[in-house]
Amino acid sequence: MANDSTADRDLARQSGTLADLPPATGEAFRDAIARLPSGVNIVTSAGSAGKAGFTATAVASVSDDPPTVLVCLNRKSPQNKLMRENAQFAVNLLPKDAVTLANIFAGRTGLHLEDRFKHGDWTTLTTGSPVLKGAVMALDCRLLSFEDVGSHTVYFGTVLATLTKPRHPEGAKEVLIYHDRHYGEA
Repeated sequence: MANDSTADRDLARQSGTLADLPPATGEAFRDAIARLPSGVNIVTSAGSAGKAGFTATAVASVSDDPPTVLVCLNRKSPQNKLMRENAQFAVNLLPKDAVTLANIFAGRTGLHLEDRFKHGDWTTLTTGSPVLKGAVMALDCRLLSFEDVGSHTVYFGTVLATLTKPRHPEGAKEVLIYHDRHYGEA
């Protein structure tokens, strides 16, 4: 594996010098980050403000003590108000055969809020937020905090309960991923 100075020299050879690199634009960043494979998740929330869900690839572990995750949602999404008011959510990692469900919750089919839940087999764990029975794993969370950062709101959640599908005995690919603006499996 190359060390930082080797990587810097390789980059400098490709572009002249590091100082010659232009600042990243939003478009350049989106093109670059599209190359980062990400698990496809449906994030759901249910409570007094109603029930909704959205497809998300910007999901990450923050800490294991206490168990904490983060989820990012575009600030323009009307689901932000619901996420804040319900103060709970579930993260559902999709299996490789769930492309249709991913598109439904990404808003590509015209279905909104609760109508999206007519598709898939749903249950609940601790908070009452919908959990997909066929998810590779699900994390049921209480909202810890949120922060507006640029175009998105970052939601931090304390994990109260988990559901994990057993691993395939031969290690078969089972997770739906999004890479280079296309679905795949890992």
